[in-house]
Amino acid sequence: MPKNLTLSIEEDLLDKARVLAAMKRTSVNEMVREFLARVVREEQERDESREQLLELIDRSTGGMGESPGEDRGAWRPSREETYSGEPRFDRWK
Repeated sequence: MPKNLTLSIEEDLLDKARVLAAMKRTSVNEMVREFLARVVREEQERDESREQLLELIDRSTGGMGESPGEDRGAWRPSREETYSGEPRFDRWK
């Protein structure tokens, strides 16, 4: 069930919003409703993405971030390899 909401908005902005709404054949009310729905939907999508990333991190066996004493078979370049001056990425050749 829709609820009423009272907004305070600058008169100049409201005039421009009314013109824009008329050009789009809608109302300022509908534009505000669509804007709020989009903002809420985008935030929900971000939250879901964060949750999925955290779940992937928890399930990951990539071995990135172990303590120096831990060895889970993750290859790491030696200091000499890191600073050899050799190109590290084919796209930079």
